[in-house]
Amino acid sequence: MFKKRNARTYVAIFLAVLLFGSMHERSFAHGSLSMEKDMCKLQLGRYMMHFTGYQPEATGSKEFCEDIPKTGSVVVVLDAIDAELREMPIEVRIIQDAGEKGDAEAVTVLHLAPQRYPTGSISIEHKFDQPGKFVGLVTAGEKGDLVSRFPFSVGISRPAYEKYLLILVVVLLGFALYLFSGRARRAAEARANTSSNKLP
Repeated sequence: MFKKRNARTYVAIFLAVLLFGSMHERSFAHGSLSMEKDMCKLQLGRYMMHFTGYQPEATGSKEFCEDIPKTGSVVVVLDAIDAELREMPIEVRIIQDAGEKGDAEAVTVLHLAPQRYPTGSISIEHKFDQPGKFVGLVTAGEKGDLVSRFPFSVGISRPAYEKYLLILVVVLLGFALYLFSGRARRAAEARANTSSNKLP
């Protein structure tokens, strides 16, 4: 009986780790772009920028981070969180994701030449006519040595199962913890019974 329960525990943990690893890989698929405290942040070396995307014609004032849900006009606003970035020239480029072999100039769909933004805010507007995969490149510094690279998609919906992946992981982790807590409780009861049996 103990071995059977022990095997179930390991299976539950193994599945949870696999699914959590899949989510972890997904969360880092967007390079320097990440969510922190409900804010989408872009990392440039030790500096950070706040990333906000809008599709006024499609979703109004609703914000998005990472992937763009639909084709059409997109407004992206980059706000410097660190004041030092306001003193640096910043270059922004969006290219089609052509892999490692693609020529940056040939696949560029938007380019903002390096310049300083004293207010710390950069507003970008572009119309994506076709769905596809793209890469955003933000470069800062006199020598362009601070680089942030983040792939994203436009008008490509995620597989339906990804919507329920987090729920499934939480359920499996809860099940694993339940099995472990039951095992620990039974072990404690067994030790207590053993100790009581040894009393004169």
